[in-house]
Amino acid sequence: MRIAIIGSGPSGFYAAEAVQKKVPGVAIDMFERLHAPYGLVRYGVAPDHEKLKSVTKVFDMVAGKPGLRWFGQVELGRDIQLEDLTRRYHAVVLATGAQASRRLGIPGDDKPGSYNAADFVAWYNGHPDFRHLQFDLSGETAVVVGHGNVALDVARILLKPVDELASTEIASHALEALRNSKVRKVCVVGRRGPAQAKFTNKELAEFEQLAGVTAMVRDDELTFNEASRFELESPAGDEARRNVVLLRKFSDVAADAVSPNERCIEFRFCLAPVRLEGNDEVEALVLERTALTGSAFQQGSRGTGEFFLMPCHAVFASVGYKGVAPANVPFDARAATVRHVNGRIVDESGVQQPGLYCTGWIKRGPSGVIGTNRNDSVETVATLLADLQAGALGEPAAGDDIADLLRDRGVDFLDFQAWSRLDAFEKQTGARSGKAREKLVQRHEVRAALQAVAGSSLTCTT
Repeated sequence: MRIAIIGSGPSGFYAAEAVQKKVPGVAIDMFERLHAPYGLVRYGVAPDHEKLKSVTKVFDMVAGKPGLRWFGQVELGRDIQLEDLTRRYHAVVLATGAQASRRLGIPGDDKPGSYNAADFVAWYNGHPDFRHLQFDLSGETAVVVGHGNVALDVARILLKPVDELASTEIASHALEALRNSKVRKVCVVGRRGPAQAKFTNKELAEFEQLAGVTAMVRDDELTFNEASRFELESPAGDEARRNVVLLRKFSDVAADAVSPNERCIEFRFCLAPVRLEGNDEVEALVLERTALTGSAFQQGSRGTGEFFLMPCHAVFASVGYKGVAPANVPFDARAATVRHVNGRIVDESGVQQPGLYCTGWIKRGPSGVIGTNRNDSVETVATLLADLQAGALGEPAAGDDIADLLRDRGVDFLDFQAWSRLDAFEKQTGARSGKAREKLVQRHEVRAALQAVAGSSLTCTT
């Protein structure tokens, strides 16, 4: 059996792992458009959360098993086409993630100073696609719109002492920008109340111990309607209950107790962004106070007609990611996911696309934690193997190996051995300056590193 997996983030590796367990001797080719694997583990997990990156040891074990080949710097739709794969493999699994970020969609959203939190995260994590971005951190106040873990990551990175970040694998260009940052206060705002916030207690608790940073909450925003109290008292409300305990501690801090030179974070609730104001750049965010409506665990928010200005110089929209349509694959633009049934890709009429499957965020949307992708990929692989057993997968046509095709097209791709040497190079380079690693970001840096460690023999194209 021969399978192609597009994408080498968590869902791609978990899919490979699931197939390896069920089909001894399976041949798996995994394609990654960047020079490094691991997807959001490398480019989404905050650099000061090093323990979360330890899952890459599992991925390395999967990559090291016989029969799996990794092709770095190979992009679907550019270097290879879908028909190139369907001709050579029994099945193709799309694990391309959610590559785009959502905007606030309010007037003034296009002003300088209005940013996507996801872009900021990718930028400080050294993602090649976001290296060129610049973030104006010359103002004292920044606002993060959203109540998820990404919002807390952005706030923490903006406020954390740079000397503590300097030992992590944060990208050097980001570290330099943060050294010169004038941001002293970050407001994290959301449309709903503290009982509905989506950040985890572990992430929130970091602000209790963050050196030189005071966490604050306003008493009048720590109120709960009947539905919210029901949510907090139910078994499903354990995380929210623990969050509220912490937020109550933060509310004991008076705003005037924070010295002018001290850094602080303020959690704000039941506030909806209305528009961004300013002449040539963002100068303030207009917010409307909201009220919760609906039954427990299904509460939405509605505007109350009470508006006010929040002066700021930078606004980060942390309102989610969205998938990008893969070439020639049925796509639900509204959900920003591939059309599928249990991972089996179908067209608008529900007709199965033979041999095509999907997993991860491109399948279910940007939800869950890294481990959520394992169950998701297990489901997709079970669907794939059921189709194989039922005879629904045709035999791939005989022809040249995909590596030969890529060589003929002049694609400068990498194998996993090349990545392993780049990985060692990053760690060794970082160690010289006391960092966990110094990430290679741009293509010319990758080429230079390959020449430095072993010359051109590291690339599969030679």
